[in-house]
Amino acid sequence: MRKPLILVTNDDSIVAPGIRALIEVMKEIGEVIIVAPDSPQSGMGHAITVNNTITLDKVNLDKEIEHEYSCSGTPVDCVKIAVREILKRKPDLCVSGINHGSNSSINVIYSGTMSAAVEAGIEGIPAIGFSLLDYSWDADFEPFKKYVKKIALNVLEKGLPEGVILNVNFPKLKSEALKGIKICRQAKAAWIEEFDKRINPMGKEYYWLSGKFVNNDKGEDTDEWALQNGYISIVPVQFDLTAYHAISQLNNWNI
Repeated sequence: MRKPLILVTNDDSIVAPGIRALIEVMKEIGEVIIVAPDSPQSGMGHAITVNNTITLDKVNLDKEIEHEYSCSGTPVDCVKIAVREILKRKPDLCVSGINHGSNSSINVIYSGTMSAAVEAGIEGIPAIGFSLLDYSWDADFEPFKKYVKKIALNVLEKGLPEGVILNVNFPKLKSEALKGIKICRQAKAAWIEEFDKRINPMGKEYYWLSGKFVNNDKGEDTDEWALQNGYISIVPVQFDLTAYHAISQLNNWNI
């Protein structure tokens, strides 16, 4: 039997420790092709490059992998160009991450990591986004490798419902402290944002976006609850944004 073909990408750049850890796990499972940004692309969401050119450079960061590419575009660009220009067949799996920082709750819509996975899902490729609740460049990904492998193997074996992508988040804990895995819903939380207004040496005003994450969702079935209580969270997400429950109400409008 041929090995599964696995596309690996991220938003922290091709040299980030998180993607290198993810690559190590995927090499145990199948044939790996890497297309990842050449520089950090956090917070890019589902952005694509339309007003500039995209460059693609073959690199050799992992001597065991023949096809590894650094892309000047966004995470979504990476998936698009992989599918259209590099892959000879549709991959059996796309994995994105492991992100340095959580992509739970509302963060999923801003995340370049998750948007890359969503783009793969749009292409009909089973996809998973992995994130660790640790923003440090030196974050320890070792305790989570076995869970990455377990989840990936389950997706390869059992598949995913049509249009569904998995958003997997790991708490910042040592292996012995992890309590297990919970299938969750996305917590109803938000960022309370502020702009830090400053003036540069030339006298021009500029702004830094800042803010505080606030979770007012008290449910014990959410990703935020799972992460705060020692569990790995898995949230099934979809790219169909239709609010089906609102259709009947809108049909009653006089329009």
